[in-house]
Amino acid sequence: MTTHFITAEIDLQESPVKLYQEIESQLQKQGEPLRWAITNVDNEQQKVEVEAVVTISEETPAQS
Repeated sequence: MTTHFITAEIDLQESPVKLYQEIESQLQKQGEPLRWAITNVDNEQQKVEVEAVVTISEETPAQS
């Protein structure tokens, strides 16, 4: 298992609950989120920037 620091740009949602769900959904595509934070909100572009730490499990090669 390895940890990775990632950033993501996510569309601003109409409610905090929907924003939370969208952030979690996008981060799951990169790995298992350990922690994340919204670091910037761009009201003009309707985007939020998220920084996160995710874990990715490494597949071990099959042994013969």
